[in-house]
Amino acid sequence: MTSYGDEATVRDILTAKGDTWAVVGLSSNTARAAYGVAQVLQRYGKRIVPVHPKAETVLGEPGYPSLAEIPFPVDVVDVFVNSALAGEVADQAAAVGAGAVWFQLGVVDGAAYERTTAAGLAMVMDKCPAIEIPRLG
Repeated sequence: MTSYGDEATVRDILTAKGDTWAVVGLSSNTARAAYGVAQVLQRYGKRIVPVHPKAETVLGEPGYPSLAEIPFPVDVVDVFVNSALAGEVADQAAAVGAGAVWFQLGVVDGAAYERTTAAGLAMVMDKCPAIEIPRLG
């Protein structure tokens, strides 16, 4: 099985790539995994930016309907959409100048990984930052 994001890349994204995380798929639905992960990111000092067609305010942060409509730089794009849609989000992350892309557990697109890393972005797939942050200490 191919690994998409070694330990060093995971650590780099969580510590050195920056503190502003656009969370694509984040809505005010507290039952969704994106909501819980966003809470953990906030607890560890990350600024979360909800990205969802509804553009809702979530966890005190105003939302935006797309990455392109966020009026400030984002460091990491955390992707909570299904694998069929995730590649397009990774391409958008590169287009807006993000430093890294993180595909959540179960979100895998090898071609998107190749394009994204070739564009110079760090990338992790099929992992969860809410699991990795505490594990790394």
